[in-house]
Amino acid sequence: MFQTTLDAALIEAYRETEYRVASDQPFTLRIGEVSAELQALQSRRRAEPCAYITAFNPFSRVVSPSENAERHAQLGAELTKRGLIHIEGVGQHPSNNWPGEPSYLILGLDLEAARTLGNRLEQNAIVWVGADAVPELVLLK
Repeated sequence: MFQTTLDAALIEAYRETEYRVASDQPFTLRIGEVSAELQALQSRRRAEPCAYITAFNPFSRVVSPSENAERHAQLGAELTKRGLIHIEGVGQHPSNNWPGEPSYLILGLDLEAARTLGNRLEQNAIVWVGADAVPELVLLK
């Protein structure tokens, strides 16, 4: 079993966050809840599994808006260069004061590749979704 160094309150905040996807028909992913909208998208695009990843605020340290914007743009450019289908989104906790973090839903990204990308982006966790369309929180630290 994976032993995390992350604070329990931080993990709970990740679990409560709403992972919004700005597709043609926007929808929200919630940890542990099946997403019929994502299942339909995966089917239409013939792309499963998928991951929801941000480049914002490495290791949950707030960095400048310009640094966050640059990190997000670089991630988007990399995903495009790699030919990965990706859709903009924003991860936002419904009630705490942490600012929403622009993110990408990346279709067709397996768990190992998603972990590798999340680690490279210095993230504490990512959201990964298999063929069952149930988002799961994957801790990286």
